[in-house]
Amino acid sequence: MMDSTPDLQQSPKQNLILGALPDADYKRLLPALQFVEMPLGQVLYEMDVPMTHAYFPVTGIISLLYVMESGESAEIAVVGSEGMIGVSLFMGGDSTTSRSVTQNAGCGYRLKASILRREFALAGPLQYLLLRYTQTMMVQMMQTAACNRHHTLDQQLCRWLLVSIDRLPGDVLTMTQHLIANMLGVSLDGMAEALDRLQEDGLVHHSNGVITVLDRSALERRVCECYLVVKNEFNRLLPYSLAA
Repeated sequence: MMDSTPDLQQSPKQNLILGALPDADYKRLLPALQFVEMPLGQVLYEMDVPMTHAYFPVTGIISLLYVMESGESAEIAVVGSEGMIGVSLFMGGDSTTSRSVTQNAGCGYRLKASILRREFALAGPLQYLLLRYTQTMMVQMMQTAACNRHHTLDQQLCRWLLVSIDRLPGDVLTMTQHLIANMLGVSLDGMAEALDRLQEDGLVHHSNGVITVLDRSALERRVCECYLVVKNEFNRLLPYSLAA
C-alpha cells in the first residue's frame, strides 16, 4: 500500500533534507508532502518510465539498481533518511536509467514532480540542499563503480554492510543472500562464501535472511577505502548547513 496515515513518531523532518529547510520553506512545502509506506521490494521507479513523484525516506533504505538487458543488475547507490529519490526531476529529466527498489522496509514522504520543480526553480534553500545532496550521490556512484572493478568481494560486502547499517537504527539487516548478490552483481555462490567467511571470523551472524553485525570495528578494518571516501563526503556536507 502506498498511501497511509503517518505514524505519530514519523515526521517529514526526520528526512535530513526536509529537516534542514527554514521554517517558512518547510511550512510552504508541508501540505504537499504525502506520507507513504515503503514495503520491502517495492519498486519506486522503473527504468525509462516517467517519474510522477520525488521520495524523501524517513526510515528504511532504497537501492538504486542498474539493470542489464540480460536481467542481471548491480547496485549503484543507496539512499536513506539523508537523501531523496528523484534527482532526475530537477536535473532536466522526467525518467531515470536505474531502478529504485526498497532494500529495507520503511516509510517516507512523496512530493509531486511539478511541485518539486516549482520549488527548485525558486533558487532558494531547497535548491541549495538538493544540489549538495546530488554532489554526494555523484561521489557514491563513482566510488561504487571503482570498488566493483578493483576490490575483492569480501571488501565489497563489508562496504555494503557498513553503508546499510549506517542508514538503520540498529545492526540487524533483513536481507537474503540472493538479494545481496543481486545488489552487488555477483554470483550467489561467491556471496555465500564471502558471508560465511565474515561469520567464521566473528564479524557477523547470518541465518534465515537476517544478518546481524557483531563487530563493526572489525568490518571497518577489513573494508576498502571506498567506504570512508563516501562517508567523509557525506560528513562534509551533512548536516546540510545553509550557512556553509
